[in-house]
Amino acid sequence: MALVIDLKPHEKILIGEAVITNDKQRTRLHIAGDAPILREKDVMQEDDAQTPCERIYFLIQCMYLARKPELYFDQFYREADQIKKAAPSTALFFINITNFILKENFYKAMKQARELMAFEQELLEKASGQTPQDQTESA
Repeated sequence: MALVIDLKPHEKILIGEAVITNDKQRTRLHIAGDAPILREKDVMQEDDAQTPCERIYFLIQCMYLARKPELYFDQFYREADQIKKAAPSTALFFINITNFILKENFYKAMKQARELMAFEQELLEKASGQTPQDQTESA
């Protein structure tokens, strides 16, 4: 069964190591095969990985897109250990992420890392004494 992806005008998608840019109209792609696929909105550039959990997401993304994902394992585990020591409440996220990585299901690990990033944001807001409502009011 093929994966069906609808692309908006000018939207980009990564398929394997190729970047595909849609033209001026909506396009529907039917993709069969076993290549990593990421929409532009799910891609994090290394410079954009500013927080510890964003760096975790970036490393998992690298694993997902790499031909040799094991090249990123050591750095992932080092950074994950540092985060768990600083914020033990993240442990369950890392259990789930690690299980997905061990099964080489990097896409699901990325989804779990997105949830971890949201949790990190909540922790940072609590630490600063701000609520999400405070942030929108001050913007």
